[in-house]
Amino acid sequence: MWLLLRRSRETRYVPGVGGGSGFVETELSSMSSLTEKDRPIVQLLLNTGTCPRCILRFCCVGSQTVYRHPYKDLMKDLKDFLKNNQEKEDMVCFDVVDPPCKRIRLEDTEEGPDDVKHNGTLQQIPSVNDENTAMENSAVEVCNVCLGILQEFCEVDFVKKVCQKVNSADYQFTSFVFSVSLPPQLSVRERAAWLLVKQEMGKLGLSLAKDDIVQLKEAYKWIIHPQLSEELGVPADGKSLFEVSVVFAHPETDEECHFLATACPDCFKPAKNKQSVFTRMAVIKALEKIKEEDFLKHFPCPPCSPKNLCVALEIQCNNGAVFVAGRYNKYSRNLPQTPWIIDGERKLESSVEELISEHLMAAFKADSFNFSSSGREDVDVRTLGNGRPFAIELVNPRRIHFTAEEMKGLQQTINNSSDKIKVRDLQLVTREAIGRMKEGEEEKTKTYSALIWTDKAIQKEDIAFLDDIKELKLDQKTPLRVLHRRPLAVRCRIIHTMKSEYIDEHHFRLHLKTQAGTYIKEFVHGDFGRTKPNVGSLLNSTADILELDVESVDVDWPPALDN
Repeated sequence: MWLLLRRSRETRYVPGVGGGSGFVETELSSMSSLTEKDRPIVQLLLNTGTCPRCILRFCCVGSQTVYRHPYKDLMKDLKDFLKNNQEKEDMVCFDVVDPPCKRIRLEDTEEGPDDVKHNGTLQQIPSVNDENTAMENSAVEVCNVCLGILQEFCEVDFVKKVCQKVNSADYQFTSFVFSVSLPPQLSVRERAAWLLVKQEMGKLGLSLAKDDIVQLKEAYKWIIHPQLSEELGVPADGKSLFEVSVVFAHPETDEECHFLATACPDCFKPAKNKQSVFTRMAVIKALEKIKEEDFLKHFPCPPCSPKNLCVALEIQCNNGAVFVAGRYNKYSRNLPQTPWIIDGERKLESSVEELISEHLMAAFKADSFNFSSSGREDVDVRTLGNGRPFAIELVNPRRIHFTAEEMKGLQQTINNSSDKIKVRDLQLVTREAIGRMKEGEEEKTKTYSALIWTDKAIQKEDIAFLDDIKELKLDQKTPLRVLHRRPLAVRCRIIHTMKSEYIDEHHFRLHLKTQAGTYIKEFVHGDFGRTKPNVGSLLNSTADILELDVESVDVDWPPALDN
């Protein structure tokens, strides 16, 4: 009895070898993963125009190294395999974890109909016993299952083309993850080939589940990963943030998938930014829904030879986002936090976001950015003290490695570029760490300094009572000035403490410590009674705010640095 593990090495029983156990590991040749019961499947698929690697997939060969053998060698080995009249051996296949072993199960199967013309069942194909026919038809041009994916696009010339694209994009990366997008009709052709193989195995009393077939993407990555890794000089890593992707397309996609839209119209709905309704997911959904007999009525089985090879429509690179955090001070009363655009018209020439991000974008060579912060101030409000925490997501950066000294230099560049803002504690952070900036945001406190005017003349003793008020509860209806972008609601907010500073009979400064999210301007003037109580009602006077400064944002993030 031979024990065959379908992977790059096999364990064989050799008496008296292996320290008494008799089990030793030996390298597998390219065809040693095929068994005698695979012979009719190999011959059948060769007859119908299937490439050697797809034949291995349908024979459930899980050895990664076998797929990496040169295409011509695989074809020769398959021919030799068919020619050899080796003795049939009983073989048992076992599942293994990495790489997966695709399992063929021996089951009682129902007798299927005899091969008939294309009228709802399988077409007549050349006899699987006619080995001369298999030899003649095996030199196919384009595989009728993978449409050339496991042929031309596994060759060194294509790998070099991908790597040239990667190198010319000038990314920094220490590993890569490879992704591939395949034409949707490959799922249709694979279904047809599976039905063909399933029927042939039924004649042998065997059953082949569709999930047992090695997936085309999986086999392709087995072949491509080592070549890309060697050419790029870095390892393939499924968790890498640097992605190399190839998008394959085929001119006959719509033509070959059209019957599915007729049989399962609810699976195909027009979508924005999609040139065709025949997306991969829509086709897979339709294939799961369509009955086997209906499929066979509309699509040839075995699948016919394609007129064209697949084309590599796009070769793209993308680096995972990099996150930079810090705190900013804003010294201008004429600078919005983010671009101020109303009805498509820009109101002010710059913003805090732009003054910071333009330098980060240039340094990291990113495509775009997303700015976020712990709250925001109005265009006429300054942010003083230790500043407001902010974070910027830099999308698809070419450069990702910066030393602490380089980040310090970048911070200085930003600060030298404008007298309207300053940044501090500039540092690289993780995506997860940004969540700390938003955690319990409304439970945090902020301190403000407001310059207030009153219509009635006041003395110092008239405002002294404000200092004694603690934990003052407010009901704030959404302010009129932000009602166009905020939902109408009544929000409960707390003024923790107040300290007044008398200036003259119509002016005083009020220092407040409040719950985050409190509308300070509205607390001063009342917003036509929408905020209760307010400074005006407390003083029994009309009050308005002339200047407002944020003195501190009490969020302990990001960590302070030695600037």
